[in-house]
Amino acid sequence: MKTRKSYTGINRRSFLRGTLRGTLGGVAVSVGLPLLDVFLNTTGTAMAATGAPLPRRFGTWFFGCGMNPLRWDPTTEGSDWELTPELQPIAPMRDRMNILSGYSVLMHNEANQVHRTGVFGALCGGAPKTADTVVGPTLDVLISDAIGTRTRFRSLEMAATGNPRHSNSLRDVSSVNAAEPSALGLYTRIFGPGFADPNAADFAPDPSVLLRKSALSIVAEDRKRLERQLGQGDRARLDQYFTGLRQLEQQLELQTQQPPPLQACSIPQAPVDRPHDTEIDNVLANHLLMAQTLALALACDQTRVFNMQFSDRASSLRMPGSTDTHHTLTHEEPKDIALGYQPKATVFVQKSMEAWTQFVQILDAVPEGDGTLLDNCLVLAHSETSEANTHSVVGLPFMTAGRAGGRLRTGLHVSGVGDSASRVGLTMQQAMGLNVGQWGTDQNQTDRAITEILA
Repeated sequence: MKTRKSYTGINRRSFLRGTLRGTLGGVAVSVGLPLLDVFLNTTGTAMAATGAPLPRRFGTWFFGCGMNPLRWDPTTEGSDWELTPELQPIAPMRDRMNILSGYSVLMHNEANQVHRTGVFGALCGGAPKTADTVVGPTLDVLISDAIGTRTRFRSLEMAATGNPRHSNSLRDVSSVNAAEPSALGLYTRIFGPGFADPNAADFAPDPSVLLRKSALSIVAEDRKRLERQLGQGDRARLDQYFTGLRQLEQQLELQTQQPPPLQACSIPQAPVDRPHDTEIDNVLANHLLMAQTLALALACDQTRVFNMQFSDRASSLRMPGSTDTHHTLTHEEPKDIALGYQPKATVFVQKSMEAWTQFVQILDAVPEGDGTLLDNCLVLAHSETSEANTHSVVGLPFMTAGRAGGRLRTGLHVSGVGDSASRVGLTMQQAMGLNVGQWGTDQNQTDRAITEILA
């Protein structure tokens, strides 16, 4: 068991502070601290100051156009389930995840609103009645109402596709939470000055101003004072955190520099609408940087709720040099007779599972208490369809990662054939501590949580 020593003058809400002078004229910069041993009790299971448990976080991770059920759904349940072909990429994190197969959005008289019924039926607990309505609010909003009111950001929404409209988070159909489309913008929003002129209609922050002088350099003196008060273990943890933050700054800084052959070019004024860029390599790179930034934000308790869009509904991902999107391939590519599936479209399923595994690994790499950040997270990965070729909302793919601070078991496959996807949403709410006995509407209403994964 670790022995922890308490220090006066340092608490969980402490920040390192400095001032960025020159171009911004003395704007204050704050860098949050990770969860150090000094904040915890002697067993590393609760906050020393209050006895409260470590913060639990909830997030969603979305990928569009589903999977091939016969290649994705395991055939055995419990802990001894087999890795199917399309789940092979998750092998390194298998024991940190759960697979929930067979859960569906049940419909009575409703039509299947393609690429909407599956996602909002699952996130809102009921099938949309028409193409422009949503039951609302989504699952993440319900949970943020309970756990997101005491952090700087109630929630953070991100779109690795570079399109702020690619968001499934909403309170109602007219109140959609726009996604941050840029890894650089996400970093600046969290770690930058945070200033916006309310009178400037076309204001766009210039993150390169901050990145030309590292946030860590700005708070250097404050950092030195803090380190003098910490024990050896906390100093090592803080150094690891700052090393990761600086590496991220260096990666993002590259995006502010013009390539050498283009040095003579002048940079035009940024367009009002950000160009869509759904080329798979760019999406993967953007997703990686966003995931790394998000992990730092969670570790610093800047937010406890998040939504990551790896790809959009009706996935517009495409291979380099191709105009065929994942979505069009699911409808136009013939099935390979020998393979039994569409090989080009299935590449995007593979890429999605690789990105999902990477996302979970990034959370698991951050030490927190006697475990990792992932231990105190619950992330729900899902899609809007099972087989995209038929727009099916039967047997939607769901995965969870993390233990929600000990409230969830992992390493399991549970099959819910014939059951409403509302059982998944009810389970997520109960695991996050919400006092909810039933959830969903009409034929999707349920009072049955998935007890197999609840601890």
